Amino acid sequence: MSASTSSDGLDAIVIGSGPNGLAAALTLARAGLRVRVYERNATIGGGLRTEELTLPGFLHDICSAVHPLAFASGFFRRFQLERRVPFVVPTASYGNPLDGGRVAMAYLDLERTVDGLGVDGPAWRALLGPLVRDADAVAQFTLSELLQVPRHPLVAARFGLTALAQGGPWWDLPFRTEAPGALLSGVFAHTTLSLPSLAGAAAGLALAVQAHARGWPIPVGGSRAIADAMAADLQAHGGEIVTSTPVTSLADLPDARVIVFDTHVADAVRLGEDRLPASYLRRVSRFRDGNGVFKADFALSGPVPWTNPELFETGTVHLGGTRPETARSENAVAHGRQSDPPYVLVAQPSLFDATRAPAGKHVLWAYTHVPRGSTEDRTEAIIRRIEQFAPGFRDLIIGTNTMNAVQMEQHNPNYIGGDISAGAPDLGQLVARPVLSTEPWRMPGRGLYLASASVTPGPGVHGLGGYYAARSALRHEFGMTRMPDLAPAPDQVAAPPSAPLIPDALRPPTPSEP
Repeated sequence: MSASTSSDGLDAIVIGSGPNGLAAALTLARAGLRVRVYERNATIGGGLRTEELTLPGFLHDICSAVHPLAFASGFFRRFQLERRVPFVVPTASYGNPLDGGRVAMAYLDLERTVDGLGVDGPAWRALLGPLVRDADAVAQFTLSELLQVPRHPLVAARFGLTALAQGGPWWDLPFRTEAPGALLSGVFAHTTLSLPSLAGAAAGLALAVQAHARGWPIPVGGSRAIADAMAADLQAHGGEIVTSTPVTSLADLPDARVIVFDTHVADAVRLGEDRLPASYLRRVSRFRDGNGVFKADFALSGPVPWTNPELFETGTVHLGGTRPETARSENAVAHGRQSDPPYVLVAQPSLFDATRAPAGKHVLWAYTHVPRGSTEDRTEAIIRRIEQFAPGFRDLIIGTNTMNAVQMEQHNPNYIGGDISAGAPDLGQLVARPVLSTEPWRMPGRGLYLASASVTPGPGVHGLGGYYAARSALRHEFGMTRMPDLAPAPDQVAAPPSAPLIPDALRPPTPSEP
């Protein structure tokens, strides 16, 4: 997607075209600035790539597949992503199978979830119901600058108390059966942190709230549809994208008043070292990477043969077993060991999006957590774990593509050691990400800004790191205090999916400027 470059000067350069880099670039371009994005790969998107990894006609998402924050992110809501990209939202956000054919399901409908949890239904409602009712305030609090005064302090306080209740060894006190704890720990394990932990509970609760508020949407055509929509908007407003061009030195770039790094903070300080004070370099040197992932993509001759058919209602399945089993798996990885059986996160988009595979065929996306820098092949461990809850799965595999933790970093240098969060998302590094600052996106070097998952609000496909970096640059470098309108033009609005699975009443309103 290379674009012709202009001969005149630039206002801003963005290094990296992941969701945060594209968010920064299109926000700056919408403000009337001359913007150019440099991407090392031949295709844009970072964690928003979709490619034929196994067999022709099978479209696999390379990193993110399901997007719990797509309808919650303040940036995407200003951008009106759901009007530009068709999504499907399964009736169940995630599921967690248990031994004996049992399953715990988190439905988009909170009350259906409550009913399914039986004696623990009231406890689930009491835990999540108040936060679901204030889901917009929860998203604003969890996806904004954590050092600012919360706009909704009572909601923030309730969220904090709920995270505390689920962030320690007392986490099962509200429940009488295995199902609700299994559901929650399966979401908490997204963080690759040891369990229980306060940071894991906080991040997991933010996702669990959205599971009942707006669901966990899947973009039709794959995650690249999101990147393509962002790139189209950038280019429609004069921005440029140059692909297949790694940046090895800032001296090689044309002059620009602003440089935005959608890179791991380690790469940002390496490139900008001569412009940054020693004190900042020392502080950033203490930033720690988390553990990695081993990812497997499967082309299948049919749908996954889950023992419990309720799992066909969801795009996301957590294969961790009970809460103690999930914690045991994640804690082994946190201590530098492979877990067996592993926690496996599975996404099955082709159940809801027929464009992903030839007729009658399916794709399956899966990863498991591994120690940072691991080169071990965990394909067989993943297959065995799926077979535990879907006997016969192995016989459906007609193509496989895998990446170990080291190969994940080779594919995307932001994933150091296979850490797809670009820095461990523990409590300290969610507050001080990458340093303790009320404006962490603004680096203390003239015109340098950080926009990646290494900066607040951290990992996830939400675009907010880029939006906040662009907002800071507009204020400090160009004196603009009013942010540009990001809404689409009529010709940028996409047709809805043929069978939408989310009621129009649940679609979010456009928020006010924070």
